[in-house]
Formats: sequence, C-alpha cells, structure tokens
Amino acid sequence: MLALLQAGLPLLNAIQLLIQSAPKSWQAWLEDLRTLLQKGNSFSFCLSAQGERFSPEFCNLIRVSERSGDLSLALRTISQQLDAQIELRRKVQQSLTYPVITLASSFLLVLVMMIWVVPVFKEVFGHFQAELPTPTRILIAISTGIQEYFLEILASALMMAAGFLFAWRKSISLQKYCDALLLRIPFFGNLFRLATLSHWCRTLGHLLETGLPLPDALRVSAQSSNQWVSHDFSAEIFKHLTRGWPLGESLKKADPKSRLLDLETLVLLHIGAECGALSEMLNKRASTLGSQLSNQLNTLSQSLEPALILLVGAIIGSLVIILYLPIFHLGQIV
Repeated sequence: MLALLQAGLPLLNAIQLLIQSAPKSWQAWLEDLRTLLQKGNSFSFCLSAQGERFSPEFCNLIRVSERSGDLSLALRTISQQLDAQIELRRKVQQSLTYPVITLASSFLLVLVMMIWVVPVFKEVFGHFQAELPTPTRILIAISTGIQEYFLEILASALMMAAGFLFAWRKSISLQKYCDALLLRIPFFGNLFRLATLSHWCRTLGHLLETGLPLPDALRVSAQSSNQWVSHDFSAEIFKHLTRGWPLGESLKKADPKSRLLDLETLVLLHIGAECGALSEMLNKRASTLGSQLSNQLNTLSQSLEPALILLVGAIIGSLVIILYLPIFHLGQIV
C-alpha cells in the first residue's frame, strides 16, 4: 500500500491492485474495505470495521494522518514498526528453537526408557536373589507407576493445561499476575522486560511523531499493548499526567519499583520531554533496547547449547548407570 500510494495512485485504485494480487483469504475483507470506502467512509473507519484484523494503534495512526493529509507517513511508520517486530520475533525463535527441540527430545527419550527399556531390566533383575541398590529400586518403581497410570497422568496433565488456559482467558487478574511473574524470572525476566519496554518506546515514539498529543498517545499505547504490564504502565502515566505531574515524575510514580523502566531510560525520557524531543528520544531508546535484547539473545543461544548438551548427557548417563548398578555388583548378588 505504501509503495502504491508513493507512486501516485489514488487510495481506491491502490486497494483494487491489492485485491488482484492478494491471497484468496485476503480478498473478502479487502472487497469489504473497498465497498466501505466507496460509500464515503474514512480509511481509518474502514480499517476499524474489520474487527481485530488491525490494531487500535494502526487505526489511530491512520486517523491522525488523515487529518494532516499525509497517509504515507502513517504507513511508513507502521511498516517500520512491523519490520522491527518481525525481526525481534525471528531472533527469539532462532534463539529458542534449539533449546526447545533439545529439551523435548530428551523428555521423549527418558519417557521411552521408562516405558520400554526399564521394564526389560526389571524382568532380568527379577531373577536375582538379592536386594537391588536403592537408586535402581526407585527407578523401577517410577517406571512401573508410569506404565500403570500413563493414561491417567496424561489426561490429568491435559486437563490441568486446559483448565489453566481457560482460567487465563477469563481472568484478567490471572493474566496480570502471569505477566508480572514473567518479569521476575531470573535472566529470562530481563529479556521479557527489554522486549516489552522496547515495544512500548517504539509505539509511543511513532504515535508522537504523527502529531498525536502525549495523553492520547499513551491511551492508544495502552489499548494496543499485548502485555498488561505495559498497559497498566501507560495507564498510570496517563493518570498522573492528567493530575498535573510532569512526565519525569509521572514515569517514577507509574513504576515505583522499576519493574519495567530502568534508570537510564527514565533519565533519557525525562531529558527528551524537557527538550521537546520526546519522540526522537523514544525511538532512539527503542533501538538501543532492541540491540541489547538481540545481544542477550545471542549470548543465551551460545551458552544454552553446551549447557543443554551437558544436562541431557547427565540425565541419560545417570539412568544408564542406575540401571547397570546391579550388574556392576553381579558377583555379590549371585
């Protein structure tokens, strides 16, 4: 859309070209968009009418740009923000793919040993006329329990997961508790904090760049937030600003325990507000936080690989040693 408008095409013609080249799953709502535009509705209204397909931040950026007559600016801003989000998601997936696959594979391997390998050793040990070592007896007991109650354990785990997901969807307080808990996880909590704060700074900076007043920009940031921590943070800043506090004091009061906002970001935003360059400072800070997050993700990926290899080796090695303990003492047992 940005490329078509910059080429000089009218909005309706640009949407018509998008309909011709879009996937089939897009064509229905693009046709609806064109129909609403032909009836004289604004572009922002047409986007809002598509339900949850477009975020409130997206629609508000378009609405502000319609007032100034520069739709390309809003589309360019949205494009830049989507690029940053996609790049961040790609880095997170790249960093966590190997650990997740390794942990899942090791779990399945342990499960296979418990269900099929340990029972074979149990039958062999049954012919021994001596007491087995304590670790071997514990392992056999665990294996027997998993064999006998595997379906019950699996059903219970699935029911607990489904119950938690249902409660999480219905309970806002549970969502807030989980979001706050994520920030307190050692090491990983700082990654979540950097990602959340970077997204908040980038969103607010882009909204201010389009000419939206700070209170309105904070309200839109809260509406478009995907985490309750940043939502409540924006709402608290808005509340203190409307009470007459300056931005620096509002930031401190909104996050008194510094769960989300670090000291450097607080100082820089305070300086940016005093100098009248808050949007530029927010965008620069978002880039800096994104770089810090990227570096920490790379460090995490490099350090997790050998650690997971050692962990999996230790688990499998321990199981093998426990199983072969009676054989090591075969002479004494016989």
